[in-house]
Amino acid sequence: MPNSDVLCDIGFIGLGVMGKNIALNLADNGYKIAVFDLSTERVNQAIEQDRLEYSEGEPRIIGCSSYTELLAHLKAPHLIVLSVPAGAPVDQVCQSLIGAGIQPDDIVIDTGNSLWRDTVEREQTYKSDFIFFSSAVSGGEVGARFGPALMPSGSAYAWTRIKPIWQAIAAKVDRETGKPIERTAPGQVVTVEQGSACADYIGPAGAGHFVKMVHNGIEYADMQIICEAYHVLRQGLGLSANEIADIIEHWNKGPLDSYLMSISVEVLRHKPLDDDTPLVDLILDKAGQKGTGLWTAVSSLEVGCPAPTIAQAVYARSISSFKSLRVKAEPLLDGSDLAPIDKAGQQAFIDQLHDAIYCAKICAYAQGFQLMSLAAKEYNWQLNFSSIAKIWRAGCIIRAAFLQSISDAFTRDPELDNLLLDEFFISQLNQHQLNWRKAVAQSTLMGVPVGAISSALAYYDSMRCGVLPTNLLQGQRDYFGAHTFERTDQNTGKKYHVEWSTDERKLVEIGTTS
Repeated sequence: MPNSDVLCDIGFIGLGVMGKNIALNLADNGYKIAVFDLSTERVNQAIEQDRLEYSEGEPRIIGCSSYTELLAHLKAPHLIVLSVPAGAPVDQVCQSLIGAGIQPDDIVIDTGNSLWRDTVEREQTYKSDFIFFSSAVSGGEVGARFGPALMPSGSAYAWTRIKPIWQAIAAKVDRETGKPIERTAPGQVVTVEQGSACADYIGPAGAGHFVKMVHNGIEYADMQIICEAYHVLRQGLGLSANEIADIIEHWNKGPLDSYLMSISVEVLRHKPLDDDTPLVDLILDKAGQKGTGLWTAVSSLEVGCPAPTIAQAVYARSISSFKSLRVKAEPLLDGSDLAPIDKAGQQAFIDQLHDAIYCAKICAYAQGFQLMSLAAKEYNWQLNFSSIAKIWRAGCIIRAAFLQSISDAFTRDPELDNLLLDEFFISQLNQHQLNWRKAVAQSTLMGVPVGAISSALAYYDSMRCGVLPTNLLQGQRDYFGAHTFERTDQNTGKKYHVEWSTDERKLVEIGTTS
């Protein structure tokens, strides 16, 4: 049992992979941590790992066997970090802390993947018991250990207490180059003086988790775009996993430079068996999901934001789950009889596919940022999109070189409606869109599905289309449901209807919308 006289800076509850690594990250940055988990084994593992990594001086992590003991080991006012599964477990911990004697000026930080609406509700539910604060975390277990991207939101007062801690443990970016500063060893620290921290206040309760939700939606799209390119190269061109790794590794040296591209190379190169079989050929093609991509797609529908590439990525995971159905359909449904591309034409197609990935990624990010913009207006948040792009430059899963360009776009115009209207991205899309079209056309003729890449192209073409066929759609709606329509030759807001059931089919003015 630890010495009851030892007072710690931070309490930590939940020592799964993410929680344990965040706690160790905090300890590396000079904070003494009191930890608790329902599993005594996890507590002991955290203490033992800290002992092995930091053998000098007093222990940095103190284990506790109850919520009451945890509070007794903390300096007042208490600061407690939660790393527990989203949903009911968060409320169970909060209720346990209330029972253990938590005070109104204590702060509880939820770092799980909570639905943003739940966060808003919890801030109100617990406001008389303690200050409920939330901070989304991105970067996986490695990011949690050596520097994640952090998206905090809630009480502005609470943020003043949390800010120095969060900016200490966050990933850092070189202020001149915009590149991540790598931190890979236990005990190693990168200070805010050495680099810009990937942690900044997002806004009121729920805003941070909404931003993280959109981050994950973009992540779904980004991963699916890369996987479709792999599929085209594997099935369409017949390249080996190692040959595709060479191509992606080359692409990763240019504008496609990103964490997801780099780990794709590692996955494709890995061969765990003695027979030289690539790992990717041993992995069953059924994808799981934790819900954040779905939440993003649903939120886009709720606020009326077009996000087809994000939604398509969610659908792609769904269709992958129907493995037996796909296997049954494969010999029954005809595909392409197109002759394979000869060796001379392969490099030209690979170059076209590179441009298709680049353009599709731009559109996926454009959809995500427009969704955040519309949500900010809907929920009265003041989101700083340049800052959000900077937060995502290091530590998080979608960190990529062109996030600096996104940050620059919103610095030029903080009210930018869509990334597709920024001068830099206009030039990039105009330069690469023809190759994008050729890659989609060729992939389709090969019979290889490229739903995310092609949906992004449809999004691009819809956005640049001054007149869409929705005029016919409105005519259809008026015909069967008298839903009315506006006219191009009349003032906006005036509503018209054709009396379709009569022989005259008279066009009449119905009124003006408010």
